[in-house]
Amino acid sequence: MRETQRDFELRTIVRGWRSQGERIALVPTMGNLHEGHLSLVDEAKRRADRVVVSVFVNPLQFDRPDDLDAYPRTLDADRRALEQRGVHLLFTPEVDLLYPRGMEAASKVSVPGLGEMLEGAARPGHFTGVATVVCKLLNLVQPDDAVFGEKDYQQLLLVRRMVEDLHLPVRIHGVPVVRADSGLALSSRNNRLSDDECARAAQLYAALNKAAGLLAEGAPVDVVEAAAAERLGQRGFRVDYVAVRRASDLEPAGPDDEEVVILVAAWLGQVRLIDCVRVERA
Repeated sequence: MRETQRDFELRTIVRGWRSQGERIALVPTMGNLHEGHLSLVDEAKRRADRVVVSVFVNPLQFDRPDDLDAYPRTLDADRRALEQRGVHLLFTPEVDLLYPRGMEAASKVSVPGLGEMLEGAARPGHFTGVATVVCKLLNLVQPDDAVFGEKDYQQLLLVRRMVEDLHLPVRIHGVPVVRADSGLALSSRNNRLSDDECARAAQLYAALNKAAGLLAEGAPVDVVEAAAAERLGQRGFRVDYVAVRRASDLEPAGPDDEEVVILVAAWLGQVRLIDCVRVERA
């Protein structure tokens, strides 16, 4: 596996692959990799001849300085995991490369509407940071395909919207949530849970499944959302939101919408967790 921090070296390597007619896929990450991330690598390998993984903890998408400081950096372990998975190139840019004039002066990408609801409302500026850094990485690598996880469902839709709006020549692929045996969605933030909190965190997925069952039985959306929020509150979570939305665009789900997604964000101790499940209503 090759590795670079330099944009010109990255472009040179990718240009060489492309000159040989090879297809290229990008997996953008912030590191601290787990099996969820590595499932994205596996999908990228299925779709392309060469796989580029970026590891960059993007300060622009953090709404709290303490959250940025606490984000785990495990680059040595990440390198080993990616090499074992057969990644061809690891791109580890420094902040100065992606924001050469600083973040305040940087040109930014925003996605109105989709970037302002749910996670966007709970974490102001978060999705401007996400859209900006993903756009930069796509421009640098110029992949044929890019792969994202469905756990961050709103992020996946936002990236697709951005790519469509800006006419970027890349296909965006989503990969289903990877879960622990308990049902807890794998996340780098899980490392910050205590043993007791980790055990209780599985209730997040249980609440989503219960909500999905109620929807399938025909319960009204507001009843489903309220019941899930109450269930989580009784189990010690501080709920930011439980939302039943259209799967295509995250607008509020109506009674005739067949494909919906239930999204949740909730705090357990000092850790904020998100999760989602897709539901098809008859």
